[in-house]
Amino acid sequence: MAWPCRLEPWGSVEGLLRARVGFANVARAISGFEKITMAVRPQDREEAQLACGKGIDFFEVAIDDSWARDIGPLFVTDDKDGVAGVHWRFNAWGNKYIGFEADAAFGRRVLEAVDMRRYDGPMVLEGGSICVDGRGSLLTTEQCLLNPNRNPGLARQQIEERLALYLGVGKIVWLGEGLVDDETDGHVDNIACFAGSSRVLVHMPSDTGSANYRSMRDNVVRLRAARDAVGNGFEVIELPEPAARERHDGRRLEMSYINFYFTNYGVVMPSFDDPADSAAAAIMAKTFPDRRIVQVPAIDIVQGGGGIHCITQQQPAGPIVTPVRVRR
Repeated sequence: MAWPCRLEPWGSVEGLLRARVGFANVARAISGFEKITMAVRPQDREEAQLACGKGIDFFEVAIDDSWARDIGPLFVTDDKDGVAGVHWRFNAWGNKYIGFEADAAFGRRVLEAVDMRRYDGPMVLEGGSICVDGRGSLLTTEQCLLNPNRNPGLARQQIEERLALYLGVGKIVWLGEGLVDDETDGHVDNIACFAGSSRVLVHMPSDTGSANYRSMRDNVVRLRAARDAVGNGFEVIELPEPAARERHDGRRLEMSYINFYFTNYGVVMPSFDDPADSAAAAIMAKTFPDRRIVQVPAIDIVQGGGGIHCITQQQPAGPIVTPVRVRR
């Protein structure tokens, strides 16, 4: 994770402080299942330690923002379970913010800090724009990956080739659009994710009057017609949409129960003080009967434009594959 430090996404100092409390709550929830490291600017470390409490490690590093999913490395494994990292290019979600040099270098700095082999992904890619099942399948959206503000010189086939080469996937399932007013231009981690072998959770409003209904129904249709990398169709499991609310800047809040984090033996998922919270938790418990479901209040987090999945990035267990060292 990365400690919030940029004022703009939260709209005010109060909003930033409330976000920090929300991040700390997520960190404490995850630390009950697995080890966690919080990236933090040196000047913010004392505050972060007080907020997060014991059992969390801190990594002092320059950062511009707090979305570890999008700026961190994407980890890959080899046939011996060795772990390496892919560092992709980052341009602040299509140059939506000024000053993102530290975030653009963050993935490289993480890999250097743990002495892990790095592969440089040859295009702009945020971790929240894709989801993989570990069996060769990848979910993404046309709205994001084909957006001219990311990789204007690359065609769909060229993007697919890069994903295949650097992430080891053999099947890419393209969904259409993401949520309304999503400043990430349709990150898939707000609308769909794999839930095991040939199963996909999807964000699906029950209200046909929802601003998201038409695009989400199109995504469900696409999923039902698709096959995964081993040729199986998908079981589609729908999660409800909370009632619409406004972000601090007047845009629609990107509230989605899809934006959760898988821990070892558990799921840390959002709650929004909404009647759908309990229904979403029940669906998750049925979908993952061997995991403990933990809900964390997330309104103050999504005010910044992302959710629990957006602020986290997992590293697979396994021996670190070290960089190739050239003798001189």
